[in-house]
Amino acid sequence: MRSNRLAKVLAAATALAGITAGSLAASGTAVAATPERHQTVVSGPASATKVVNLGLSTTQAKKVQNWLADLHGYTGPIDGALGTGSWQAMQRYLRQYSYTGAIDGIAGAGTKAAFADMADSTS
Repeated sequence: MRSNRLAKVLAAATALAGITAGSLAASGTAVAATPERHQTVVSGPASATKVVNLGLSTTQAKKVQNWLADLHGYTGPIDGALGTGSWQAMQRYLRQYSYTGAIDGIAGAGTKAAFADMADSTS
């Protein structure tokens, strides 16, 4: 039981560090896009899946995805890219702490705050 708690604390600390690092790293970065030469036509609805690893390496993100798949209903690929499905599973897990937002897969302020609460309560 103690190793399970330790694993949760380590996962929380790693992800919280990643959230902080990712938020700081992305806050001042902007790159101008070059115009495309060809226009793409989409005939049906399109949805963008944003990958937000929050400073985690691909290997670390794969470990998070495996943990989410084992315990929290993640059914997507274990590819090290934390996308919408990964964050939806994380939000389901965070419900037991202080997350009250939508299960939308967006790693926004509410998700980050609940993650910080979870890290505090498991340490």
